[in-house]
Amino acid sequence: MKVLRNADKWLLFTVIAFCSFGLVMIFSASTVSTILRYDYTSSYFFWHQLITLVVSFVASIIILIFPTRKWKLIAYLLLIAVIIALIYVPIYGHISGNARSWFRIGPFSIQPAEFAKSIVIIAMGYYYNNIARVKKSLFNLYYIPLAIAVIIAFLIFKQPDKGGALIFLMIVGLTFLSVPRVISNFGHVLKTGLVIALIVGFGVAMNWSSITSGEAGNRLDFQKPCEKYYEDEGSGYQVCNGFIAISNGGLFGVGLGKSTQKYMYLPESHTDFIFPIICEELGLITGIIVILGYFFMLYRINKVAREADNVRNRTIAYGTFWYFAIHIIVNLFGVLGLMPLTGVTLPFLSYGGSFTLNAIVLAFFVIRISIENKSTKLQKEIAKL
Repeated sequence: MKVLRNADKWLLFTVIAFCSFGLVMIFSASTVSTILRYDYTSSYFFWHQLITLVVSFVASIIILIFPTRKWKLIAYLLLIAVIIALIYVPIYGHISGNARSWFRIGPFSIQPAEFAKSIVIIAMGYYYNNIARVKKSLFNLYYIPLAIAVIIAFLIFKQPDKGGALIFLMIVGLTFLSVPRVISNFGHVLKTGLVIALIVGFGVAMNWSSITSGEAGNRLDFQKPCEKYYEDEGSGYQVCNGFIAISNGGLFGVGLGKSTQKYMYLPESHTDFIFPIICEELGLITGIIVILGYFFMLYRINKVAREADNVRNRTIAYGTFWYFAIHIIVNLFGVLGLMPLTGVTLPFLSYGGSFTLNAIVLAFFVIRISIENKSTKLQKEIAKL
């Protein structure tokens, strides 16, 4: 494609490499559970993920063709649509994992909360770009996306998906702090943040018993998972078996497809816990390469964000940076027992239709921004001649 001449090819290559590697590992990690747990054919999740990747890359090609300024109306309409979807999903949605978070469309599931993350990031870019043009605009207008985000987070929380709501707010909050005028008015933001923190803290304190009771309370108690697992079968099970998988693999792994932990010891081996399966089959060295690959991807996204010459592209690129960074940290820290499990998947490697689609679309938005950055730079150089 001619449009790719000015694209960040390193970022494009990294995304494609992760998606390809993820497809292989999803097939390897899911062949047993699809038969024993779901009673599907061994390649069921592989084909579903492949279809998702094809749809995602077709959508991404369209994103690459059109300038980012063309998507403003669509972004706002999608924001309204996702809020409506989040209102209706607790009523008409499909129940899975003790939460009503999905709409079933034939054999596929759509999770509105995942779409909310990417749509809000993109909509924030257009909103802040618009008000940045008005030099005398009140700074309080910058808080409007945060107010909308709180409403969306509340809807996600009620599914119930407490971890998803918190992650959503973290992504939106960090994206907000990446906006140029917000950075220059950090004192004002800090004061407002302290007031909000006090209100939230008071609310958490008043509801602490309900927050820490039941399954949610068990998740908060994440330390020493293997000790808890051996003492009580219902606690620390997944994390401990993840440790066993990583230990089994050693430096170089037991071989692709030869994991023993995927034999129902890790029930989410193709989603949340795909990283331990990677380490078991291909070794700790491969696991380290995966982490370094994520660092490289984040570096390229950050580079594109810093080079963006308008608020819209800068906000979208930084929002994408935080979107990936938070998901990577929360997943890896969770499976390594460094923080509570939240059910967050690993970008491009884990199985998941809605998450994969949104991750690829955001990545290609950044690639489109890199094209516009280079084009703008070239125009400025020509103007100097």
